[in-house]
Amino acid sequence: MEIWINPACSKCRGALRLLDEEGADYTVRRYLEDVPSAAEIRAVLDRLGLEPWDITRTGEAAAKELGVRDWERDEGSRERWIEALVAHPKLIQRPIITADDGTAVVGRSEEAVRDALSRS
Repeated sequence: MEIWINPACSKCRGALRLLDEEGADYTVRRYLEDVPSAAEIRAVLDRLGLEPWDITRTGEAAAKELGVRDWERDEGSRERWIEALVAHPKLIQRPIITADDGTAVVGRSEEAVRDALSRS
């Protein structure tokens, strides 16, 4: 199991705390420092069953500067969104937990983190 975190994020710290309490075996990826490639983002999106706009933090300053709220949300625009996430990793929703069964969850709630734990 791998968890993509921003250490400054309270949801990330809460997810880590729960993983530790449950004795989970996991790897931490500080995705602001170890930025995922476009291929890695595509793979995580496949595992999540989501589109890039579904995991984009549209309230961030960079999102506002880019005007992402006005971007099309269709197959033709998918790569534009992915490239924005690569160029501005702070836009990636967090934490993202990849489970051992090949799925992933956005672990913003205790229930989501427990869901990832149940898949590992």
